[in-house]
Amino acid sequence: MTVLLLRVSGPMQSWGVQSRFTIRDTGLEPSKSGVIGLCCAALGRHRGAPIADLAGLRMAVRADQEGVLARDFHTAQDILTPWGNTKSTETSTRYYLADARFLVGLEGDVEVLRQVHGALRNPHWPLYLGRKAFVPGEPVWLEDGLQLGAALEEALPAYPWLGNDPRRRPERVRGVWEDPSGAEARPDQPLSFEGRQFAVRRVRTTFVAAPPLREEGA
Repeated sequence: MTVLLLRVSGPMQSWGVQSRFTIRDTGLEPSKSGVIGLCCAALGRHRGAPIADLAGLRMAVRADQEGVLARDFHTAQDILTPWGNTKSTETSTRYYLADARFLVGLEGDVEVLRQVHGALRNPHWPLYLGRKAFVPGEPVWLEDGLQLGAALEEALPAYPWLGNDPRRRPERVRGVWEDPSGAEARPDQPLSFEGRQFAVRRVRTTFVAAPPLREEGA
């Protein structure tokens, strides 16, 4: 088995999985549909391209810095509706995470992960963290992110903490693991981005000891 680790860090990010109409939500960590979409952008796959190889990867997230849940109120004018006419004004409430840092792990086929690792270093299209306005504050690509022969349960806890100030390192961090027996169901398993089709996947949440600092070694 092989694992690819990604750094998901930025001033703002948003990972909505059940947004409806004028309320745009965000999860507390990256969604699988959002991460697979980010990989597709790096690889240069258009919206209608097959994604089964990427969607089949198992995902886990380590919340190194939880961030702050924030809310914006938006007003837009001259909005084009699905019926071809325009609305003079449209308001919406949008949630996002500020100052959050996550380590995302993808586990699966070595050749697929090798391709993604190379593409993240030199992405075909710009990468963003859930919404096009939210660009990464640091590279998503990690030089040592491709972990050959590793499993998520080994690679994710062992990788050095992504924070900048050792004094802010928590005693433990939250982990969200894709698990068929998990207690929580999330509608973020992508089937097709062209038709915005998603299935449900199950996850479990645990807490792991504080990751090592970079100078302590992985």
